[in-house]
Amino acid sequence: MSPSPTPSGPSTPGWTAEEQAAITAAKARYLAARAAAGKALEKPEGVRSPVLEAAGNGGAWLQSILERLDFFTRNGLYQSGTSRIISTEPSSVDLNTEQPTVILKSCIDGTGVQMRYRATGKPVPVASTVGGGKHGVNARFVYAANAAGKKMWFLIEEKAAGAC
Repeated sequence: MSPSPTPSGPSTPGWTAEEQAAITAAKARYLAARAAAGKALEKPEGVRSPVLEAAGNGGAWLQSILERLDFFTRNGLYQSGTSRIISTEPSSVDLNTEQPTVILKSCIDGTGVQMRYRATGKPVPVASTVGGGKHGVNARFVYAANAAGKKMWFLIEEKAAGAC
């Protein structure tokens, strides 16, 4: 009787050196892009797109930030507290396209994030927790030229990916 094969756990992709460099750069850009977005939401008046783009915010992600900034400014609101990236793991890397792509699966903790009234500093009573606790996201990055023509990684989208 021949022995049964031993089941193994899920395999993790072996990233090439070039892919690992892209992952490392995308992770660094993720921290910078989210930090710039958080800082902008703390003081939304007068924040302009170039500041956010310079930190690596782009695409649908940048558009969502600009819409929130506009909403906050029009309604006398701001955000207090910052979300934290608890964990980040690469889920895919494609460097063989016109705009190379990295997707990171991340766990974000927005527990301490609140929307507040600018005039009083008091929390907005309904939907006061903007961050919504811990949640998983798939963050998509592309390697593209910025306004000055320099190529860099841009966070272009965050999609909900369930609990983490």
